[in-house]
Amino acid sequence: MKRYFLAFLSSIILIFSLLNMNSCGERQETVNCFPQVPINVVLNLNLPTYFALQNVGGWIYVDEQNSGTRGLIVVRTTNGFKIYDRNAPHLCPDQNTTLSVENNIKVICPKDGAEWILITGEPTKVAQIPPKTYRYNFDAATGTLSIFL
Repeated sequence: MKRYFLAFLSSIILIFSLLNMNSCGERQETVNCFPQVPINVVLNLNLPTYFALQNVGGWIYVDEQNSGTRGLIVVRTTNGFKIYDRNAPHLCPDQNTTLSVENNIKVICPKDGAEWILITGEPTKVAQIPPKTYRYNFDAATGTLSIFL
C-alpha cells in the first residue's frame, strides 16, 4: 500500500511539474528566427516630418539607420507612444512579412492577413502575439523621442 501511495504521489508531482513548465514558462515574444538587431533612433517631434505624432492615433514609419531590419511603426497613444518592429512577430522574415498600417486603425501582415489594433498592438486576426515593441524615452520639453532596445 505504501509503495502504491508513493507511486501515485510521484505521478501527481510529475504531472504538475510538466503542466507548470508549459503554462507558467516565459512566453516567447517572437518566433525564434526573428532578427535581433540594435535599435537606436532619436526623433525631433518638432520637425514637420513627424507632425502626425502630435495627435493621439497619429503614426509614422521610421526607416532610418539603426531602426531594425525593416524599420519601425511609431504610434501616438493616449498615454505616450507605441513603437512596433515592422517584422511580423509570428513568422520568419521573408519578402511578404513586413507589417504595414491600414486605414489608420490596424497593423497588417500581407503574407497571412494577421491583424493587430494600431493603438494597442492587440492581435485581432491570425496571430496570437502582439508585434515586438521597443522602449522609448520622451522629453516633452525638447520634443525628443528616443527609441532603443
